[in-house]
Amino acid sequence: MLEKIKKALTIRNRTVREALAEALGTFLLMFFGIGGVAQVILGKGEFGKYLSINLAFGIGVTMGIHAAGGISGAHMNASISFTHCVLGNLPWRKLPAYIIGQFLGSFLAASLVFCMYYDALCEYSNGHFIVMGPNGTAGIFATYPAPYMTLLGGFVNEFLATTVLMLCILAIYDKKNNGALEGTQPVITGLLVLVIGMTMGINTGYAINPSRDLPPRIFTAIAGWGIEVFRAGDYWWWVPLVAPTLGSLVGALAYKLLIDFHNQSALEGGDKKGKDDLQTNHV
Repeated sequence: MLEKIKKALTIRNRTVREALAEALGTFLLMFFGIGGVAQVILGKGEFGKYLSINLAFGIGVTMGIHAAGGISGAHMNASISFTHCVLGNLPWRKLPAYIIGQFLGSFLAASLVFCMYYDALCEYSNGHFIVMGPNGTAGIFATYPAPYMTLLGGFVNEFLATTVLMLCILAIYDKKNNGALEGTQPVITGLLVLVIGMTMGINTGYAINPSRDLPPRIFTAIAGWGIEVFRAGDYWWWVPLVAPTLGSLVGALAYKLLIDFHNQSALEGGDKKGKDDLQTNHV
C-alpha cells in the first residue's frame, strides 16, 4: 500500500523536481534567516544581536543546500541561477522553473514567519505595521538601506557583495582547483554567507539575492505594510534585483579569467609539473 502511494506521488519530470527542490531549499534559507531577524528586532536585543542574524542566514544556507543540493544544485538565488545559465551550466529553459521555485519558497517562509510572530509584531508596533523608522518592521522580511546610504552607494554595496559571493562559490565547488572537500561544501558556503553579513551587511542588509528580497517584499505589501515597501529608501526595491544579478556575472567572470581558464588549459595538456600541482591540490 505504501509503495503504491509512493509511486502515485512520485514526480518524474526532472524540471518539476528541481523547482520543488529549489522551493524547499529557499524556504529553509528564508525561514531560518528572517526568523532570526524577527527574533532580534522584536526581542529588542534581548534574544540575539546582529551576529545572530548572520548565523541564522548562514546556517539556513547550509540546511538549504543539504535539502536541495542533490536535486537542483541548491542555487536558492535567482542571480546565481541566471549566471549558471550564462556559463552554460544550466539550460535556459529551466531558469523560469528555478526562479518560480525560489520565489514560492521565499514567499511561503515570509508568510509563516509572519504568522509565527504576528502577536509580537502587533505588540512591537502597537498594531501599526510601519515600513521604516524606530518602530519599522518591514525590514524583518526584506532589505532596506541604512538612513545614511545613497541609492548609488547601496547599489555598489550589493554589487560588490554578490561579486564576492559568486566568485567564492565557484572556488568552493571547483574540483580542478583547491575546492572544498566533498561533503563540506554546504558548511563552507554557509560560512561564506556568514562572513559576507559580518563584513558587508550594515549598509544594506546584504540581500545579495533577488529571491531573498522580492517575494517577502511582495508579501509585506499584501500583509499590511502596503505599497510603501516599494517606495521606501528612494524606491530601493529594484536594487536587490539588479545589483546582485550584475555582481554575480562579474564575480563569475573574474574567477574564470583569473583561475578557471588557466586550470582548464593545464588539464587539457599543460606541462607535467602543472598536472602534478593540480593533483596535489586535491589531496
